[in-house]
Amino acid sequence: MIFTGILQLPAQWIRQTGIPEQLDTVDAAGLFTNPWFIIPFALLMGYFIYKQAFRDIIIFSLLLGIWYASGTEYMQTLIVDGELQLDKVLPVMVGGAATLALIIYLLFGRNN
Repeated sequence: MIFTGILQLPAQWIRQTGIPEQLDTVDAAGLFTNPWFIIPFALLMGYFIYKQAFRDIIIFSLLLGIWYASGTEYMQTLIVDGELQLDKVLPVMVGGAATLALIIYLLFGRNN
């Protein structure tokens, strides 16, 4: 009983901060036209290209892709009426496992 109470504290704190609502209301098109985001983003990509850190560009692109995919209609329909849709979870799990395997391979599997 105490253990479940401890696990609920972080979830309550996250809901209280309003972060899930903020993530739901992100405007990706507006973000990539905002100079306060696009200028540092372009500078970071330019730095990665200058340092020839293509591994970092791939990892950064994968993380941006995950962020984009998490906001799609498909992800919003994984849970319907409080029930997990098992037929939709398998592709998400396979995609997540493949992405994680690629990132692990890029970080630890290759000699730089």
